[in-house]
Amino acid sequence: MSSRGTLTLFGAASVCLGTSFVAIKAGLATIPPVLFAAFRFDIAAVLLLAFVAVTFDSWVPRTRGDALGIAASAVFIVGINNALLFVGQQYTASGAAAIMYSMMPVVSPVFAYLLLGERLARWDAAGILLGLVGVVVIVQPSPDQLGTGAIGQSLVLVAALSVSFGSVLLQRARPRLATLPLSAWSMLVGALGLHAASLVLGESAATVPLTAETLAAIIYVGVPGTAVAYGAYFLLIADAGPVRANLVAYAVPAVAAVTAWGLLGEQLAATTLVGFGVILAGFGLLQRHQLQSEVERFVATAEHDARRFESDD
Repeated sequence: MSSRGTLTLFGAASVCLGTSFVAIKAGLATIPPVLFAAFRFDIAAVLLLAFVAVTFDSWVPRTRGDALGIAASAVFIVGINNALLFVGQQYTASGAAAIMYSMMPVVSPVFAYLLLGERLARWDAAGILLGLVGVVVIVQPSPDQLGTGAIGQSLVLVAALSVSFGSVLLQRARPRLATLPLSAWSMLVGALGLHAASLVLGESAATVPLTAETLAAIIYVGVPGTAVAYGAYFLLIADAGPVRANLVAYAVPAVAAVTAWGLLGEQLAATTLVGFGVILAGFGLLQRHQLQSEVERFVATAEHDARRFESDD
């Protein structure tokens, strides 16, 4: 794919995911949180399953690895993650929630070390610790600060940990099914689980007002915020690799913060921005070799283009 195509995918994933935090926050004013999460994946599962049925020759799970992968993704990436995210966002600003979510690439190496036996170098450990310091800066876990905001941020952090854990379990399952079909099936199974959890918690669709604002929030979170965002993200992984795709996690908070400021009037505390910078530094330490390779590749490409431009003159 061309560099323009890669940037388009990066922009689509970042904007759709970032604005979804704002749409979630807006919808939570009238929709019970776990039921809202279930609605999100009802819509996304139907759209993605229809898409993969048309575009993939093999889109039905057939192996034990496929089943285990779908189970891991449905439970941890769709179910637990979104239940905690939506509950936590009731008490957390959209930008702050997106920043807590950016811990995913930082903690994934810990689970990979524990479950897959992957090597964890000292600099990797330093990057993980730096990320945790960033979380402490944001949450400020002191007796005076442990209000609903800190609890909400903690729930969002656990949601991010659930995604990281589920991603490593998914890798361990070694499914043969392609990523997008597997994600579509995971959304379907996860949506059923979220509906069951919603019933257990006493939530009811009868309490949801059928207003334009409520329907807009549900549709936006389900279509651009999930179906389009996930599709763009997985295409980006296939096109540009996981390192560059993971940078989406650091563009999303900026989109979420700006959108929430413009539409909801939310403000981010200075400590939240500092914490995000510390988390970003931790990611840089973890991905130092890959990022160095990307920089060298960019410089080499720029030099090649400059020489070609000079020769054309």
